[in-house]
Amino acid sequence: MGKHLMGPGEIRERLGRLSRQRVYQITSNPTFPKPYDELQMGKVWRIEDVEAWIRDHLKEGRRPSS
Repeated sequence: MGKHLMGPGEIRERLGRLSRQRVYQITSNPTFPKPYDELQMGKVWRIEDVEAWIRDHLKEGRRPSS
């Protein structure tokens, strides 16, 4: 995968090793960025979009609630 894209696994790691189910809930939320593309392996997002969402929706150092 390119260095400018991330999938659910990378999002999971970035948000503090949340469960797969919790990452699915977060990425399905209307406030989360739309996927950049959907590949055979699944959806991918632009890193800059995910990072902007994190800055806008999470307080410094805080994990999303489970």
